[in-house]
Amino acid sequence: MKAKNRKVVLIGAGMVGMSFAYQLYSSGLCEELGLIDFFAEKAEGEAMDLNHGGALVPPIKVTSGGYEQCADADVIVIAGGLPQKPGETRLDLVDKNMKVVKDMSEQIVASGFDGVIVIASNPVDVLTNALQKFTGFPRNKIVGSGTTLDSSRFRYILGERLNLAPSSVRGYIIGEHGDTQLAAWSNVNVYGKQFDRFLETSKFTKEDFADVEEKVMRAAYEVINRKRATYYAIGLALFTIVKAILRDENVELAVSGYCDGHYGIDGLYIGTPAIVGREGVREVVELELNEDEKAKMLHSAKVLKETLNNAYAALEA
Repeated sequence: MKAKNRKVVLIGAGMVGMSFAYQLYSSGLCEELGLIDFFAEKAEGEAMDLNHGGALVPPIKVTSGGYEQCADADVIVIAGGLPQKPGETRLDLVDKNMKVVKDMSEQIVASGFDGVIVIASNPVDVLTNALQKFTGFPRNKIVGSGTTLDSSRFRYILGERLNLAPSSVRGYIIGEHGDTQLAAWSNVNVYGKQFDRFLETSKFTKEDFADVEEKVMRAAYEVINRKRATYYAIGLALFTIVKAILRDENVELAVSGYCDGHYGIDGLYIGTPAIVGREGVREVVELELNEDEKAKMLHSAKVLKETLNNAYAALEA
């Protein structure tokens, strides 16, 4: 990866993509940002709008165009595809967005791109698996946004209950970025104590947190019901992942990481903590789960595998 003139290409200039792009544009993290969208004029307009703030941010060049922009990019972020509508689950989108990702993959490969791809399009775990298959790129260089956002929601809700900053609560949502996700309560830490140990010496009881997992899982539906889409928080999540790559932070994030025996799961990208740096996922961090959590994680993987296999079959039909 180049040390200078770092470049990111965003595919999909909708609300999710542009929430990420706006954060990136104002950050000074890279010097070039390329925009690609099915509606070329939309990407062109977004590039113009961002560039008009050029006197107010660190130097950055924003362009729009086709997949030729990917040739010298360090990171590609995929936020394109059809969005989740009210009443839809993320898995309802799979057949529609599988075709979109296949077309993107062919054009990315043809461009000669040789960097890391970060994908947020839903259902993100299914599409992360498909993206690696379609491109043939090394597994570590394909990174799904996974449960990065879910884990942030989890920490926010826990922090609110505990009257603590979310950054002071450590914990993860793992599994599918969707309805079969689970909270890894056995790995939650508050004040440096495992959660159950913390409860022993606090005014709180487990009942105070009984609805937290459900609230996290339902969070996207609640936002979509009110404003028809979620985009600010996932934009921040994408920025956090891309920053980890460009700065080689080697930080632990809950992404869609490739499990090769982890949690008893073979050959599947799924939400799990992983070390993210310059080469994408350096390694998957396998949490020590209790028996109930292990069973839920395996169930989530089973649902994803079935959905993925059905989607491949439909694509080939």
